[in-house]
Amino acid sequence: DIFALEAVSKLTAFNSQEISNMIWAYATAKESHPKLFERVAEHIAGLERLNQFKPQGLSNIVWAYATAEEPNSKLFKKVAEYIIGLDNLGQFNPQSISNIVWAY
Repeated sequence: DIFALEAVSKLTAFNSQEISNMIWAYATAKESHPKLFERVAEHIAGLERLNQFKPQGLSNIVWAYATAEEPNSKLFKKVAEYIIGLDNLGQFNPQSISNIVWAY
């Protein structure tokens, strides 16, 4: 799809919310685009920190990868390490925690 190809070429212009929304939308619509999922995973896994992502955004991202059956161990490891390193999980609501646990 033309949008996915364009997004892949301009991924660094997207903010964390836009990335989360885009991946969630593709998974929800059951639209397969392996190259998009691969590039987004590489982008996120390559970030120094994930603190720009809100808990719901991280939850939506891992949920989307699991739902779309687009596993990416580097992405899941990066998200897990970020969550484990947090001092307080209170910022994650029960739904976000449930989605993350389900995705893993």
